[in-house]
This record gives sequence, structure tokens and C-alpha cells, in this order.
Amino acid sequence: MKKFWALFFFFWPTVAIISCVIAPSRGWWFPSPPMSRTGVQIDGLFYLILIIVTITFVATQYVLAYALWKGATKESGSKALFSHGSHKLEIIWTIVPSFILVFISLSQLDVLAEIRVISKFPEKATKVAEVTARQFEWRIRYPKPGTELTTVENPGDLYYVNELHVPTGKPVIINLRTQDVQHAFFSPQLRVKQDAVPGLVIPIWFDVREVGNYDLVCAELCGWGHYKMKARIVAQSQSSVDKYLKQLEADQNADGTKSEAAASGDE
Repeated sequence: MKKFWALFFFFWPTVAIISCVIAPSRGWWFPSPPMSRTGVQIDGLFYLILIIVTITFVATQYVLAYALWKGATKESGSKALFSHGSHKLEIIWTIVPSFILVFISLSQLDVLAEIRVISKFPEKATKVAEVTARQFEWRIRYPKPGTELTTVENPGDLYYVNELHVPTGKPVIINLRTQDVQHAFFSPQLRVKQDAVPGLVIPIWFDVREVGNYDLVCAELCGWGHYKMKARIVAQSQSSVDKYLKQLEADQNADGTKSEAAASGDE
């Protein structure tokens, strides 16, 4: 039974190494390559931490397994070696993790500042919409074409639900808020995640590299319908976004008068 536990602790770090090697080819990884500039930086931090944690886990488990194996296979009657500890060893395993944690903290400061600090937002970023989370949908408010987005609703603003249109190839800003409980704006392909906190209007900036549809989900347990609080981010060329907003404005302002007049003329 003693050998079993030694082999047990040999087995799991080996599984971890094999899993890390074959995971990318089998799709056991991110849902897609990062489709935003900040996503590349976030992935870099993820890999940095993953490498450090994997090396630490594998090394400690193999050392533990080796100690168990030595204890399980030693000759009967051999004397055990007793030790009161080593001050040098304790200093080493205190200082080394401390340096690693400080290194990780310093490595992420620039990325965190670029994502979260408003003064670090790109100067050419455009405010495109306000996104209001509520149980269990995303309410989108665009400024009236030709005007700028503000934190209050204005006459002529355009509204839609669960579909956010943004231009590709340029940084954009959305204002995030919640109408009820706490939610979390999360787009896994873009690596964008931000809590929506009651009473706050939180600006988020990101850019999208390629035209396409990207998932937008709530990453905060917000009630019984949390599982279905899903929308999409539609990344298009600027001209396509302008065309969409013009059509949305026409649909929103339509009162049926023209169609009725046309129908009367046909008669």
C-alpha cells in the first residue's frame, strides 16, 4: 500500500504534463485565439502564470512521490533520520515564492492599467453605445446618428436588445451599467470582462480585429435566468455599422403612416 501512494503522486503530475502538451491540438484550451489587442496581453499573462504554477506543481509532486517511494522501499530495520529543520531551507522557500509573486504583480500592472485606468484609454477610442444589464438580457442604447453618447438618455437615441454592433480595427468604448442586480459583461473571444455594479456607470474599451459575431454572456450568477442571459457582439466595417444604425433609426421611428398611404394609393 505504501508503494501505491508513491505511484499515485507520480501519476498526477505526469497526467498534468501530458494534458498541457495535447490540450491545444484537442481543443481543450481557449475558445479561440484572442480577437482583441488586450486579449493578446491577457493571454500572455495567463501563459506566464500557467508555466510558473505547472513547474511548481510538477516539481513538488515528484519530490513528494520520491520521498514516499524511498520510505516504502527502505530496508526493514533501517533507522530513520530525524531533523529539527533547516533555517536556510526555510528562508529559501519563503524568499523564492515572494519574489515570484512580486514578479507576477509587476508583470500585470501595465496591462491592468491599460484596461482599467480611464486616463490610459486610447485617445482615438470612440464611444459607441451604452449597455445596460438587467435580468435577463442586455439592453443596448446607441446615440442618435451624428451625436455623441452621454450617460443620460436623449431624444433620438436608438435601442436594441441582445445585439451590440461595433466597428472593427479601431478602439471603441461602451458605458456599462445595471438596472437591477450585479452582472458581468463577458466576451470570451475578445477576453473582455467587467462587472456591472448597481449605481455605477463603468466605461470599457476594446477593439475587434476581425469581422464576425462574438459571444456576450453574463459571468455573474444573477438569478434563475442567468443561464440564458446571452447576446452577441457583431463586429463590422464602419460603413456597415453606420448603415445598421440608419436602418435601426428608420425602424424605431416608423409609425406605419407611409405604408398605409402606399396601400391606399395601390387601391
